Amino acid sequence: METKELRQKSKDELQKLLDEKKGSLDKFRFDFSFGKNKNVKHGSILKKDIARILTILNEK
Repeated sequence: METKELRQKSKDELQKLLDEKKGSLDKFRFDFSFGKNKNVKHGSILKKDIARILTILNEK
C-alpha cells in the first residue's frame, strides 16, 4: 500500500487497517513456523506496511 493512499484515510480507518495487518503478520508467523508458508518476503512487506501506518498515525 502506498503512502499517498494511507494519508487520505481517517484515523479510524488507519487503526482498523493496522489491526488487520497485525493479524495477518501473526497468521504469517504461525504458518511459517509450521512450514506452510515459503514466501519469506511477505513477512517483511507486512512489517513495512505496519511501520508506514504507525508513522502516519503518529503524524496525525
